[in-house]
Amino acid sequence: MDSETLKSTDEYSASKATHPRVSLDDMKAKIASEIYFTAGEAEHAVRWLAGQNDHSIEVAPWSPEHPLSLLTICILVMQNGFTVIGKSAPASPENFDIEKGKRFAYEDAIKQLWPLEGYALRERLSAG
Repeated sequence: MDSETLKSTDEYSASKATHPRVSLDDMKAKIASEIYFTAGEAEHAVRWLAGQNDHSIEVAPWSPEHPLSLLTICILVMQNGFTVIGKSAPASPENFDIEKGKRFAYEDAIKQLWPLEGYALRERLSAG
């Protein structure tokens, strides 16, 4: 489901809603920050911090040829401090595009927020 699909689904839901609901804009407004990186970059950082840069590795995890370099991760930090992690990776390495990876990882993280926000709304509705 891409950003346009998320948006159109949200708009369709809003047009049919007669009671409180979770909206895409509400969720986006609660995001304090977005962090993006590839698993290869994370692996490189961990090795560097640990002082274990083993240059004998034939294909380093931070090189474009390594599978970890194809896994894009998005961490959404919410205003309340809660974090959600989204991920994406192409089936074919030749299709890797960092911008697409970021977009799809962001959408994956947003999809995880829907049930959490739905639960929070239900709690507020049942309490009031």
